[in-house]
This record gives sequence, C-alpha cells and structure tokens, in this order.
Amino acid sequence: MMEEISSFFGFGSSTSFADDTCHLLGTFGNCGIVETNEGLLMFDIAQERFGPMAFNQLRSITDKPIKYLIFSHGHFDHCFGFKPFLEEIKEKNWDLPQIIAHENCLKRWEKYRILDKYHRWLNRQQFASVIGDEYKGPSVNKSLEPTIIVQNEFRFELGGFSFEINHEWGETDDALWLWFPEKGVIFSGDLVISSYPNIGNPFKVQRYPKHWALAMEHILEKEAYYLLPGHGKLIEGKEKVKDVLSITAEAMHFVHDEVVKRMNQGMWFEQIYHEMLDIYPDKFAKHEYLKPVYGCYAFAIHAVYRLYHGWYNSGNPTDLFPAKSEDVAGELVKIISPEKYIEHCRKLVDQGKLQLALHIIDPVIFGVSQDNSEILLEALQLKSSILRKKAEQESSFIASNIFNNEIINLEGRIAELKNSD
Repeated sequence: MMEEISSFFGFGSSTSFADDTCHLLGTFGNCGIVETNEGLLMFDIAQERFGPMAFNQLRSITDKPIKYLIFSHGHFDHCFGFKPFLEEIKEKNWDLPQIIAHENCLKRWEKYRILDKYHRWLNRQQFASVIGDEYKGPSVNKSLEPTIIVQNEFRFELGGFSFEINHEWGETDDALWLWFPEKGVIFSGDLVISSYPNIGNPFKVQRYPKHWALAMEHILEKEAYYLLPGHGKLIEGKEKVKDVLSITAEAMHFVHDEVVKRMNQGMWFEQIYHEMLDIYPDKFAKHEYLKPVYGCYAFAIHAVYRLYHGWYNSGNPTDLFPAKSEDVAGELVKIISPEKYIEHCRKLVDQGKLQLALHIIDPVIFGVSQDNSEILLEALQLKSSILRKKAEQESSFIASNIFNNEIINLEGRIAELKNSD
C-alpha cells in the first residue's frame, strides 16, 4: 500500500510527454507544464513546502519563463508553492505571469483567512502522523492573487497553441480543467486523482458526487490521448483515458443515485450506509483507478447524504440534545463493571470484530475516573492496539491516518499515566 501512496503523492519524479511539449512535475500535488516558443503555461504550482521541489524539476527541463499560471482549485497543495518562482522572476526581471483561477477560488481563500488557525489545526489532524506534529500548514495570507477570473470557461493562445479552460464542481466548487487540443492533453486537477475520488473527506466541507460524474462526462467528450491528474501518474492512451473517466463517472452516479433512492424510501443514515456497503459492485471495488488509496467509497456515502440532509441523521430522538459522552459512559460503567467491558472487548478482538471492540472499550475510557489508573491504562493500551490493527488493514490514507493520529494521542495519555504512578 505504501507504494500506491507514494505514487499518489508522486514525490520527486517528472515525466515529459506529447512530443516533449508537456511535462508532469511530481510533488505533493502534480504540476503540469506546456512548453511553447513564447514561454510556459503552468497548471498548479504545488504546496508551499514542495515549491522548491517543483521549481528544481522544472528548471532541470527548461529555463523558459512562465507566461500563464492556472490554479485547478484553491486547495493548499496546488496553489502555494510560488516562492522560488517569484524569486526567479524578480532576479531575472521577468514579467509576472497571468494567473488564472475561478471566482469561487477567491471566496475559498477568504474563508481560509477567516478560519486560518482552524485549518492549520485541521491539516495537522489529517497529515501529522505522516509529516510530523510540527507541520503548521501554509497560510492563505501569502496567496498569489489571480489576474484573470474565470466564471464558466476561458480560451486563450500561447506560442501558436490554443487552450480551453472549463469550470466544474467535484471535490470543490472552484474546479478548473484545461484542454490542450493540439496535443490531445487534459490537465484535470483533482477531478482525477488516480484513486477513488476524494468525496466525503471526514475533515472537509461538502463535495459534489453528481457534479463530479458530469464533469467526467464533459472531459470524455474531448477524446484526449493524455490526462495529467491532480495526483498520481500520467494516464496515457485514448482507451486508458476513456476507461478512467468512464468508470469514475459511473461510480459517482452509482453512489449518488443509490443513496438518493434510499432517502426517498425514508431510510435514516445508518441503514443507508450499511446497505450501500453491501451492494458495492466488484467492478468498482476491483478497478485499478478506484482503489481507496486516499478517499474511499464509504466516505462517498456520507457525502451524498449530507448534501441533501441536515445534521439529525439517526432518527433517534435521544440524539437530538445529546448528553456528554463521558456522562453517558460514567453511567454505563456503573451498571456493568469496567472489567466486564474490557473482558468482552478482548473477546471481540479475538473474533476479528475490531469495530465493535472499539465501541465496547470507549465507555471505560470515557467513563472511568483518572484515579482508577490501572483500569484506565489497560483500556487505553487495548484501544491503541485495536486501532493499530485497524490502521494496518485500512487502505485509505485519510482513514489510516486518523487511526494513527489517535494512536499518538493515546500513547501520550498512556505515558502520562505511567509517569504519575
């Protein structure tokens, strides 16, 4: 699985294609380059800490100036690696490139400014177990402001080549993809990420599965020979490109339509979720480009449901005004001793029922007093071991990282308890 994650993030590799007019720069998010006799078109510019990597890869290929920079969308891993490029522009007294983004990108960055500290915290939750707790994340306060704002589409020419930019909704509402007809190349941004689409990310705002399916169908109409995804390796060959776009569209239509069908039948989320897991077709589960490397099908079910439904999703009035988790847990361990919970949890682990085991151990962790350190320590260690097993089995980077992040937190609590004895 680590090989697939490494390929997904694409660190340090570059690929030239389409008669060497195009280049893929592999960083945390891919950067696309079109080389013309008048200069370069650049599609995305990496994350802040990987900007130097993108810069070095580009300058090992060509020394031409950048004339156009296009942001596929406003996420941090695609827009903030510009520092070394600006330093070069200043040093060589070049003109700044035209910078193209969708109008919703500006709204996104304004939201990021309002929630700057929150997003730094949020991204540490999603990535800290991989790149360290010292990771602070980029700040949108240092953004490179667009000079050309796109609403629906935008066409231009550079070096005798024509380019067409189109707007879609998918992972975001500000997504742009680029069509380079003379060479049959699509630059997709995160509309294609070489794995199951990042729909329903547990940390992030709403994504749009039905729109995503339609975006795939719009891109299909171009009959491209090359597709440079937002993450992952270059997709090459008309049939390969067609297959990736078609299966992704079909998968997005499927998850959207099947959830909506069950909502129309009056089902609550839990029933929908487990029914949907049971009916997931093998043609999606086994497809090379729908592997749950980053996002996953289970998350997509959440995405569809919350697109149309409010936060009261259980149908159980108990959940309408919930008590504190520790208060509920405290009452439960009064009824049944913490030792009984731990004993039963171990039985579930032995049976391979790890998810149920997590539910059973939580009342001990939330309900037992800090003074009862021996029992609490046993419960924390047990939960940590269960999460470790879950992380080893989980293919989705996001999900496994959540497990690993909590293991780090639990290990901190375990160390504190041991030191207090």
